Amino acid sequence: MQFFHGTNLDFLGVRKYFFMMSLFLTVASLAYVAISGIDFGIDFSGGTEVAVKFNTNVHTDQIRTSITKSGITGEEIKSYGEANQFLIRLKDSKTGKPSEQITNALRNDFPGNQFVILKTETIGPKIGKELFNMGILAVILAVIAMLIYIAFRFEFTFGLGAIVALVHDVIISFGIVMLFHHLGIISNEFNQNMIAAMLTVVGYSVNDTVIVFDRIRENQEKHKGLHFIKLANLSINETLSRTINTVLTVVLVLITMVLLAGPVLQGFAFTMLVGIVFGTYSSVYIATAFVVFYMKTVKKIDVEDPKVVVVVS
Repeated sequence: MQFFHGTNLDFLGVRKYFFMMSLFLTVASLAYVAISGIDFGIDFSGGTEVAVKFNTNVHTDQIRTSITKSGITGEEIKSYGEANQFLIRLKDSKTGKPSEQITNALRNDFPGNQFVILKTETIGPKIGKELFNMGILAVILAVIAMLIYIAFRFEFTFGLGAIVALVHDVIISFGIVMLFHHLGIISNEFNQNMIAAMLTVVGYSVNDTVIVFDRIRENQEKHKGLHFIKLANLSINETLSRTINTVLTVVLVLITMVLLAGPVLQGFAFTMLVGIVFGTYSSVYIATAFVVFYMKTVKKIDVEDPKVVVVVS
């Protein structure tokens, strides 16, 4: 099945409006994160994580009340795995031994409900900082690797276009995810799961952009009488059906995960969902549009002159 087959939309004709919108969203995302701050998970801030399983039904609010009464601060409680299993995460690990405090609190407040500790993990602040630095380094190296790959496969200008689209996707996606987190809609601290989701978004976005750039290169040989903007518009239209089919398949799965997978995977799925939506948008409206902008303003190339040949590969 093909959606939007045979379209003739002028994507690049409205590139300035989408550039302005994307610029606004990027600045707004950076400003929001700078003002509201980042909630780091225990992966990066350090803390304790305890998984517990009760024999009979118990509510999250009851566990939270019990933990709070014991004097433990910074707790986060989620359903975990099967029924009556909970994940208790503590950012504040300076009040003795949190795992023992949790065990004592639950034993005192649920005397008739036996429970078992499934796992206990503790991450110190130093290790958390190292994990944070390694995670950020992984994202930066991935972006640089993509720039080198596309610069060699096509041309440096196209590599820049792809990187601008990637940075755009990561910043806006991160801003939206943090906004939803602070509003309490979807809990999603900045942890290793988010880093993994962002790296996946980077790969997906580049793949979509490469599809468009490949079609531009193919059409350059087939349609020698077209100037670059018409050539790029034609290529985007020709790959639009493939783009819509692919993104719909992924988005439907991610929406299902966000709604049904539970809090353990919900944040990861939501980060990917937002990133893939903006990754698809940037492949159409940002990557190629930036190439046009760079050619016109920096290289002084008349991209609307059919006699001017733009080197793609």
